[in-house]
Amino acid sequence: MSSNDQPKYKNYKSFFSFFLTALFGASVNFFSQIFYRKSFDYSTSVFLGYLTATIVSFVPTKLFAFSAQQTGNTAREMIKFGIIALIAWGVQVGVAVATLEWIANPHFPKVSMFWREKGSHVVGMGFSFLANYFGHKMLTFRNTGVYDKIRSRSSRQEEKQF
Repeated sequence: MSSNDQPKYKNYKSFFSFFLTALFGASVNFFSQIFYRKSFDYSTSVFLGYLTATIVSFVPTKLFAFSAQQTGNTAREMIKFGIIALIAWGVQVGVAVATLEWIANPHFPKVSMFWREKGSHVVGMGFSFLANYFGHKMLTFRNTGVYDKIRSRSSRQEEKQF
């Protein structure tokens, strides 16, 4: 592998690692939503499924995706993970509910409600996956430059105060 292929290989490896941890979280999300749906309405069960998956998948994401274990600052990683999770939660619940109401129910009325809800939930999970991936890529990767830009900006602001 040439030195020109290194960044490309690293991106594929990063995406694959993130995909595996996301697959674990998605499985927890998918099956826990079915469990929660027995007691709650659809949007609440999607929210609770996402919340359960977020809590369960923090450690694997920290250990295996984006080399976050190397930072040594779990509190900071939890804050970033939480911010991204909030955004992706909104994406998932919003897209899942919209898909159910605007696509699944009007276009597939003969399909059982269970499958319309699960299909809509999977669509929401897909958009949530993208929000999570790009959110983590922007906020967690030190090599993207975003972290360094934020640090340099805060350092300049601190210098101006003195």
